[in-house]
Amino acid sequence: MAFSDNLQQLPAVSHLAGLQLTDATGAVVATIENKPGQAGSLAVYASLANASGVIDAEAASRGLDIYAEHTVDARANPGKHPNIDRLITLIAEGGQWQVKLLPA
Repeated sequence: MAFSDNLQQLPAVSHLAGLQLTDATGAVVATIENKPGQAGSLAVYASLANASGVIDAEAASRGLDIYAEHTVDARANPGKHPNIDRLITLIAEGGQWQVKLLPA
């Protein structure tokens, strides 16, 4: 399926202003906001962390599947899709991120 189709299957994120990813030391790795150009990634990352509040390599792999054709483009053009690049790096390096949801 295409990313747009996958996105429609994810829970809504209208109740969120964004989310923060933190590493094992508690440092903020990234913030994804609920705004044009990031709302789709917010939905992906929020859904990956929904059950456990963390994103690990297994969840990151599911995320790459959700991004579908954008994952192919990200692999061909590193830096073009930073939210996908971040998942690719997590898979390669291991570890996990804690996810803090930011209410709207």
